[in-house]
Amino acid sequence: MFKRVVLFIVINCLVVLTISVILSALNIKPYLTSYGLDYSSLMLFCLIWGMVGALISLSLSRKMAKWLMGVQLIEPQGHHAKLYQMVEHLARDAGLPSVPEVGIFSSPEMNAFATGPTKRRSLVAVSSGLLNQMNEKELEAVLGHEISHIANGDMVTMTLIQGIVNAFVMFLARVIAFALSSLGRGERNGRTSWGSYYILTFVFEILFMILGSMLVALFSRYREFRADRGGAELTRKEHMIAALEKLGTARVATKKHASMNALMIAMPSKKGFFRLFATHPPIEERIARLKELP
Repeated sequence: MFKRVVLFIVINCLVVLTISVILSALNIKPYLTSYGLDYSSLMLFCLIWGMVGALISLSLSRKMAKWLMGVQLIEPQGHHAKLYQMVEHLARDAGLPSVPEVGIFSSPEMNAFATGPTKRRSLVAVSSGLLNQMNEKELEAVLGHEISHIANGDMVTMTLIQGIVNAFVMFLARVIAFALSSLGRGERNGRTSWGSYYILTFVFEILFMILGSMLVALFSRYREFRADRGGAELTRKEHMIAALEKLGTARVATKKHASMNALMIAMPSKKGFFRLFATHPPIEERIARLKELP
C-alpha cells in the first residue's frame, strides 16, 4: 500500500511539473477570460493535460510494474533459462527488434502480463502460480499471447486512446458547463456564474469519464481477442485454447494489484451493465473465437 501511495504522489508531481513547463514553453494563456472561454487555449490545455499524463505513465510502465508486482528479472543462463528461451524464441518469430525483459512475480494465481513503452523496451512477466500449474505448451501459448501484445503495439495504442479520451472529457465538460452556467443571465450583464461553472465541470467530467472508460474498455477487449489469435499463431491454436481453459477454471483475484488488472491475461468476468467496463472478454467467449479460427 505504501509503495502505491508514494508512486501515485511521485507520478502526479512529475505530471504537474512537466505540464507546467510545457504550458509555459508554449506560452498557452489561461482559457478562462473576462469575455468567456478561449477555445483555442482550452483545446491545447486539454490536449496537453490529457496526453502528457498518459505518456508519462507509459514511459514508466516497466519500472512501475516491476515495483508494484515485485517482478524478479531472470537471466538467459539462470535458474529459469527455459522460460527465457521460450520468450526469446517467440520474440524472434513475432519479429520483435529485441528480446523483452523476462520476469517472475510471486503469486499463487495463474496470470501473466506484458508492458513497456516500446517494442525495444518491454517486459513479459509470469506469476509463480502460472509456472507451477501450466505445462510447457500452455505456458508457451500464454507467453505467445503476451508477446503478441508487444508486437501489436497495444501498450502505445491504449495510451494514445486514453490520452485522447482524457482530452475530450476535459474539453467537453468545460464547454458544456460554461454554456449551461451562462444560461439565464440575460443580456443585462452577460456574466457567467463561476460557482455553477466549476460544479457543472466536475459533474460532467465524472459523467464523460464513465463514458470514456467504456470506450477504452471496448478497445482493451478487442486487443485481448487479437493477442489470443497471435498466441495461437505463434504456438498452436489447441495450446492457446488449453491455456485459456485452465485459466478459466482458476480463481483470479483483482484487488491486491488493481492498477495492473488491465495488463493481465486473465480477469474475472463481469455481468450485466458492468460488462461494458470489463477490460477482458469472458474466457468462454475468447475460447469460442479461437475455435472459429481455421
